[in-house]
Amino acid sequence: MSKYLIGGILAILAISAGLFWWQSNANAPLIIPNEPPPEPILLDTLPEADENAPQFGPAPPTPPKASKASKEERRFNRYDLDRNEEITRIEMMASRTKAFKKLDVDGNNLLTFEEWAISTSKRFEKADSDQNLRLTRKEFLTTKSKSSPKPRCKC
Repeated sequence: MSKYLIGGILAILAISAGLFWWQSNANAPLIIPNEPPPEPILLDTLPEADENAPQFGPAPPTPPKASKASKEERRFNRYDLDRNEEITRIEMMASRTKAFKKLDVDGNNLLTFEEWAISTSKRFEKADSDQNLRLTRKEFLTTKSKSSPKPRCKC
């Protein structure tokens, strides 16, 4: 029992000492320097090795050059969500964003799911020449919309 009593008294003394130390530091004056901190030294260029400096290992490999994808390749990649080089019906229907008026068959300015799904499904079936329910890149090229020439400016 006396061990617990002595431990409690020592704990109270330690807490009291900590509070007195904390209060004495809280009342100490705050010293703010008049000069700004020194600026770090920055080098404008990287240091260069002397021509006689030893070389450690071969030079790092150059990164491969990315080829610029054609317009149709970028279009195919937008539809190929899982990047397996094939477009499933679900992938094509998930990312369709054709003009609203082309899909609105009855012209009531409301696009029903049936109007949208029928036109997309017909286009997919027309492009799927081997009827395997998947579009290859070659088959996908046939889904490209016909582009009309832009009218010339009449300035």
